[in-house]
Amino acid sequence: MTKKERYSSIIQWFQENRPTAESELHYTNPFQLLVSVILSAQCTDKRVNMITPALFEKFPTPEKLAEASPDEVYEYIKSISYPNNKSKSLVGMAKMLMDDFQGTVPPTIEALQQLQGVGRKTANVVASVAFNKPAMAVDTHVFRVANRIGLTTDSKTPLATEKELVKHIPEALLSKAHHWLILHGRYVCTARNPQCATCGISRWCKKHGV
Repeated sequence: MTKKERYSSIIQWFQENRPTAESELHYTNPFQLLVSVILSAQCTDKRVNMITPALFEKFPTPEKLAEASPDEVYEYIKSISYPNNKSKSLVGMAKMLMDDFQGTVPPTIEALQQLQGVGRKTANVVASVAFNKPAMAVDTHVFRVANRIGLTTDSKTPLATEKELVKHIPEALLSKAHHWLILHGRYVCTARNPQCATCGISRWCKKHGV
């Protein structure tokens, strides 16, 4: 099977069987999404969704968050991973939004990456989900699944994986494909016990020697 055939078959399966694929984070605007994605690093979306309602009620805008101290924010996020670092990143990010972007989350990947606590993956997620930009965010799920099923060829870094996926997936489908791969990795093609027997794309998976 050629790589082109593998991509075509897997994309077609997802289009037919997973027509709706979207973020599992709860948010109502780009600012809330940005905060949630920063919090979700090495943490489950489920856990993030548990703590953000109170956080957003206390700090509903970049202005309010920028006025807070990291210690104040810490009290709302202390149950997630790396709360000390994330509380500092959130306050720093909010201050940069106020100082450099008139309190508005910028829509481009380049501008988003200027914000404290925002790396390429986070910028890609926000640009894609909040602003409909054609972007492929590569988290641990996407990185693992893409390599395992054969969409990428032994990519060693998230950036290499991103470049290869962008090269082969139609631009109009990039944002949805990001969620296809994340959700597939989260619930089917799991790290330790992949559910190969019930996986809809196993017939095109490199893991099975195809």
